[in-house]
Amino acid sequence: MNRQWWTLVVVCAATFILLLDVTIVVVALPNIQHDLQASFSGLQWFTDAYALTLASVLLTTGSLADRYGRRLLFLIGLTVFTIGSLLCGIAADELMLILSRAVQGIGASILFATSLALLASTFAGKQRGIAFGVWGAVASVATALGPLLGGVLTTGISWRGIFLVNLPIGIVAFLIALRKVDESRAPYSSRIDWPGMATLTAGLFGLVYALIRASASGWGDAGVLIAFVLAAVFLIAFVVVELRVSAPMFDLTLLRIPTFLGGSIAAFTMNASMFAMFLYLVLYLQNGLSFSSLDAGVRLLVASGCTFVAATVAGRFVSQIPARWLVGGGLVLVGAGLLLMRGLSADSSWTHLIPGLIVSGIGTGMVNPPLASTAVGVVPVQRSGMASGVSQTFRQIGMAVGIALYGSIFASALYGNLVGRLAGLPGPHASAEQIAEAVRKGTPANAIANAAPQAPEQLAGAVQASYPAAVNVLLLTSGLLAIVGGLLALILIRGKDFVPPAQPSSAGSQQRAATG
Repeated sequence: MNRQWWTLVVVCAATFILLLDVTIVVVALPNIQHDLQASFSGLQWFTDAYALTLASVLLTTGSLADRYGRRLLFLIGLTVFTIGSLLCGIAADELMLILSRAVQGIGASILFATSLALLASTFAGKQRGIAFGVWGAVASVATALGPLLGGVLTTGISWRGIFLVNLPIGIVAFLIALRKVDESRAPYSSRIDWPGMATLTAGLFGLVYALIRASASGWGDAGVLIAFVLAAVFLIAFVVVELRVSAPMFDLTLLRIPTFLGGSIAAFTMNASMFAMFLYLVLYLQNGLSFSSLDAGVRLLVASGCTFVAATVAGRFVSQIPARWLVGGGLVLVGAGLLLMRGLSADSSWTHLIPGLIVSGIGTGMVNPPLASTAVGVVPVQRSGMASGVSQTFRQIGMAVGIALYGSIFASALYGNLVGRLAGLPGPHASAEQIAEAVRKGTPANAIANAAPQAPEQLAGAVQASYPAAVNVLLLTSGLLAIVGGLLALILIRGKDFVPPAQPSSAGSQQRAATG
């Protein structure tokens, strides 16, 4: 096997462990919460620490890769991610796990920023389409296996195994990349945009902090309002910095390209809808329906299995079907699937979710392969590192913001439902907030007994009905978000925006055919 295909192998291996780590962790969160006595906001931070650090430094690592070498940064990313996985596996408390997840996120940001850029610089023409198709299929396999492997490892070993499994894969991938992957870099050198990185990081952290804090303190809390204001200030400062510096890490003029803008919106809404909702679907299956980690993982295979099949088919036809129909149409299907899952009640079983899981799973599989090539297809190869980083930044911002936003909406909806349902019971009104918090933690039994010992059955019924009602609100929100993103992608993504590769000379027509 030549070095070109070794590059594809090692990039796919890195992508596999990165995406596996998203879905595999979600299934284990209730066990982590119980073992570390974590709060509901702690659960959100376990996931958002990864997504937030990934999003914050992706653009900088993309610029670093273009300047110092994509293989070099790829090797550094593998090292940091593997060390972060080890630290997560031995974490002793909530804070250590959150910080270790942040380390993982930094390593993941480097890998995400360099993976697609390595493929773009290594493959051209028809082979590039094949490489992106394989990459998309591997991404879908990782998503498909995540819930099942998470359930198996958490139930059979412990939640720590989901992190430690990354170690051998990371080590082998490092050794292969060191020997078989060629170095590539942009033919120009530019200064690193540290002010841009600082303002983006501060802005995103303030936004996510405000959303997560609002789930516990309410939207009118002074700390929440201050965090929102600071987030706005820093994000505006980020835009000003990027417009003024000579070598921005995010060239905002790219957003003037309709296809790039449409792909960025699709990346954001894909992760902010389906992938962010995975956390709350898992909590519903485990805390609402009392399934184990393994049982929940097996049931989520309905969606991830459909994603795998759809991504395999989409990967084969990505060179024949215009990207906008796969990306936009896929997102609309994701939204339709999420809306199909609505209607949950206290009497619902998990089978109520099956039609929606199938439809949204197919939609997700349609989106991944063409969205990968769209990210780097509208810029010359020498700018592919930054373009790839921007696309992945939008993905991770979508994940972080989606999880934090849904947590606040879920808390508000749960509390509102409980207050309404407790109105006719003797004396539990003052304890509604306490009960809602216990439900979010997955431990409502003690709160029920302490809040209303004189009416435990009625209170238990109110709790049992309020949980699915709150999940319905999230499904409506995420479903509409995905549909809007899909419609915008259909409008904005255009075949004429794609840039022919530099070589070979005939690759231009091939690439245009591959992207529609």
